[in-house]
Parts: sequence; structure tokens; C-alpha cells
Amino acid sequence: QVQLVEPGGGSVQAGGSLRLSCAASGRIFSNYGLGWFRQAPGKEREFVALIRWISRTTNYADSVKGRFTISRDDAKNTVYLQMNSLKPEDTAVYYCALARGVIGAPVRAAAYDNWGQGTQVTVSS
Repeated sequence: QVQLVEPGGGSVQAGGSLRLSCAASGRIFSNYGLGWFRQAPGKEREFVALIRWISRTTNYADSVKGRFTISRDDAKNTVYLQMNSLKPEDTAVYYCALARGVIGAPVRAAAYDNWGQGTQVTVSS
């Protein structure tokens, strides 16, 4: 399985920006997808964004469309989540995850096969 290393997030005021990174070891195959999920205290893990490795096509949760951008760097085997116009509601632990055999746009955590360790993002009002 591909191994994922997820550096730390951070704390910002509402309206600020952060960029999360997730470095993947091992070969990324054409049908793999890299996604971001988040989990706030007392809530279930929810889908944030997905990028298909080869095509770079993306999907976003409605709550982050227009504010977050997922991208990948093939040379670095790294996926990024650029988060702009952050809101207190975005406060959560953020996880990168890899899905094998992506068909359509998987948004369930159970569809993903490998996970980073998670990083805290805190947005204050």
C-alpha cells in the first residue's frame, strides 16, 4: 500500500488561509485517487475533496466549494489542500487518504484504503 505522511496544520483567524500537504510513497497508479477528509469533535468523518491522480479531475464537498482547492505534484508525489476564506466551522482534524480503483466520486470514508495520521486545523472567530 502507498504510505502517506501528513505534516501539521495550524491555527488561523476566520478569513485566513492554510495549506495542507500529504506526501505519498510508492507508485501512484492511474485509477488511484487522493482525498481529504475532516472530523470535528463529536462528529463523523466527512469528505472534503478528491483528486484523481492521473487525470487531475476533482470533486469537492458543497461546504468548501469556491474556498478550498485540491491539487497534486507528480514530481513530489504530494497532494495539497489549499484552504482560503476559512470559517470556524472548518475547525477539525484533517486527514489525507488514498482510494484504489476509483469509480465515480467516492465520498465515503470506507472507500479509502490508506490514511495519513491527521492534522489539526483550528479557525477562530
